[in-house]
Amino acid sequence: MPTTQFELQIPTIRALSIVDLSGARSLFEKMRIAKGDKIEVCYAPFEHLNPEARLVIVGITPGRTQMLNAIREARRQLDGGSSPIQALIAAKRTGAFSGAMRPNLVAMLDRIGVPQRLGLRSAAELFGPASDLLQSASALQNPVFLTDGSNYNGTPNMTRTDILKDQLLSGFATSARSLNRAYFLPLGPKVSEAMMLLTAEGHLDGARVLHGMPHPSSANMERINYFLDKKPRDQLSKKTNPDSLDAARQSLIQKIEEISEW
Repeated sequence: MPTTQFELQIPTIRALSIVDLSGARSLFEKMRIAKGDKIEVCYAPFEHLNPEARLVIVGITPGRTQMLNAIREARRQLDGGSSPIQALIAAKRTGAFSGAMRPNLVAMLDRIGVPQRLGLRSAAELFGPASDLLQSASALQNPVFLTDGSNYNGTPNMTRTDILKDQLLSGFATSARSLNRAYFLPLGPKVSEAMMLLTAEGHLDGARVLHGMPHPSSANMERINYFLDKKPRDQLSKKTNPDSLDAARQSLIQKIEEISEW
């Protein structure tokens, strides 16, 4: 009998058509596991945990690109005869922070000194030969979309919306307790807010949460470029607060330097 969420979903994943795997609306209907007034939650194979991880990078929720990449890889692995656990690991590594955001994330991790503290040349190795050091995660483990099909970006607030808060507590909070050797790096203020809630409720040790990293989305490029010293202060638009980004970058660099054992 199926014993994991992934095993329960394997028959559905095996039965997906070429049209489904191209990202048609039918895929989201077949993978839907919950629905509210403004949002829907779909299954994607992201639940694999690496208990030896030293760094947990926490996004908001997998987006459309990440969901498609993970499901396609899971299907490819299953069709090739891989075991469920092999397929799940491969899907997680392929889909996590994939697409345009991964280069942005790698560049920012390099900028604050993460690879040096982990004995790596670049944070890019965390998505390849050094993947044993990384747990890619999302505050909302299963992909969340607005009912118009667009990616969820933090609205409605996950800490004050029942269907999302339940997912935060039953998914991420439960997983976090198995990652007691790691430091948690939330991406963007929405995820930081969720981590603060989990800290306040005793699910996370606040001393192991590294707040301040901008979200690596391509929609956030001005903040990312300033964080990376690629855009001067005098060329920033009014929507970007350079003082806040300077303080966040310096705080992250200092906290990472002060980690005694990593």
